[in-house]
Amino acid sequence: MRMFSLLIFSLAMASQAVVLAQNSQFTTSAEPFKVGTFEIQGVPTVGVVLRDSLIVHLDMANRDLEKSSMYPAIPMPEHMIALIERYEYGLKYRLYELVTHLVNTDQLTGPQRPDFIYSYQSLRTLPPIMYPGKILNAAVNFYSHVNETGNEEERAEARHQRRENRGVPYLFLKPTRGVVIGASEAIIIPDGRNRTDWEVELGTVIGRPAKYVSATDAKNYVFGYTVTLDISDRGGRPPGGNPLRSDWFVGKGHDTFAPMGPWIVPKEFYGDPMENLRQTLSVDGETMQEARAGDMIHSLWELVEYASSIVTLFPGDVINNGTSGGTGMGTAVRGAQRFLQPGEVVEARIDGIGAMRLHVEAEAPPGPGTGARLPAVDSYR
Repeated sequence: MRMFSLLIFSLAMASQAVVLAQNSQFTTSAEPFKVGTFEIQGVPTVGVVLRDSLIVHLDMANRDLEKSSMYPAIPMPEHMIALIERYEYGLKYRLYELVTHLVNTDQLTGPQRPDFIYSYQSLRTLPPIMYPGKILNAAVNFYSHVNETGNEEERAEARHQRRENRGVPYLFLKPTRGVVIGASEAIIIPDGRNRTDWEVELGTVIGRPAKYVSATDAKNYVFGYTVTLDISDRGGRPPGGNPLRSDWFVGKGHDTFAPMGPWIVPKEFYGDPMENLRQTLSVDGETMQEARAGDMIHSLWELVEYASSIVTLFPGDVINNGTSGGTGMGTAVRGAQRFLQPGEVVEARIDGIGAMRLHVEAEAPPGPGTGARLPAVDSYR
């Protein structure tokens, strides 16, 4: 009986120790961090971003940490989606331990910085999620983006009507592979498509499988946030043939039309986006867009509820919150339409996350086709 009592006591103490450990400094990070994907020695590599300037090779740094008997061996993810899938199942505590160890041992600023820590500027920055399962974009989800081409009275009336009848969100799919690019790559204007527009958006990265999730519980299914651009071709379809003039594939699906990055901020280091969000965009240094969450028609959480009522969301899927007024096609801000030109630089920024600075280039003219390809906008009659 005495041995049984001792066993129960030991189990209780072990359980208490686990609880204490989960609330100790070892399960918090000494500094906030971000995560991204970078080309290191020619290979896409998951890195931990510290102070927006240092990139820690996650696998190498973890192996170095595990040389101490204090830290059990934990395999590191090979890519970002694997990190996201495992984050809430204990992996985040290893990242907390790793960051805290690097800070406390002065490895970030000391004279002997380990060779697994790189300067951000020395690496090619890839999309943090190179191949998202799906990207869902909210269409016209900011009041300032409603009827940007109308006159002042028309815009005011359109926004009034939208406030009176919000309805449910409108989401469209954006292609991923070849369309998603990182902060080190260029936006390519397709040959003959001379109405290329910009839209800065907050990218919400899903962290857990989600189906029929309520808006009141949506934040529990989020891993973190990133900066995204919804580059858009406003040229539309040519006349003739199919009578539909609207074409979301043409408008949103060209290569390089989904910049993402430069990294992802885990949600615990960003806070509530419906309070903190400030997204801005400039072209060649001229501010084109600036908006806060208060201008949104449907909240981020409502977008998650709506999306998950149609399709199951999986870790690494991205929901973009929509863009605000100030797009190139709009006339409300500048009085005239203005589209991207080769040689310009687009900077998209979200406070508390980071910025992407992307050059704009023209696509080289392709070889001859049979006439079935998308024609140049100037050829339309």
